[in-house]
Amino acid sequence: MSSLLSLRSNVKKRKRTRVGRGAGSGHGDSSGRGNNGQKKRAGGMRRPGFEGGQTPFSRLMPKLRGFKNPNKVEYSPVNTGSLNVFENNSKVTIADLIERNLISKKTKPVKLLGGKGDLEKTLEITVHKASASAIAAVEAKKGKVHLLELPKVKEEAKTEEVK
Repeated sequence: MSSLLSLRSNVKKRKRTRVGRGAGSGHGDSSGRGNNGQKKRAGGMRRPGFEGGQTPFSRLMPKLRGFKNPNKVEYSPVNTGSLNVFENNSKVTIADLIERNLISKKTKPVKLLGGKGDLEKTLEITVHKASASAIAAVEAKKGKVHLLELPKVKEEAKTEEVK
């Protein structure tokens, strides 16, 4: 068994570079700071964003008002009038909507809206969310609307950031 005196750290330690200790060190004379000028002097560095006295880009830009809600869910909208392309008494899923190019972004959840167009067929529709007018329009034609749970991608990403 080894004693505490013989234990060593497993981490490799790099020796600190000693500047200004002669030409033989490779960091003598100007100590790696180049030739004359403001950046050679102690405390001579300028603040981030300084543009030589010109008005900085950050001050030229207008201020942004309000805030962006990180919990906002953006949906791919589908109107009830556009569902008339399906056969009568058929089951409509998100895959069917993608196949018929009724959804522009496949990654977003789907919301059924009842604003534009009239539904003329009896359909069984499966989406993530639906407006009250859309549900009423589908049920008026003896159809059904099934709601899926929203994918919890944003919450998982938040917990990873916290860890």
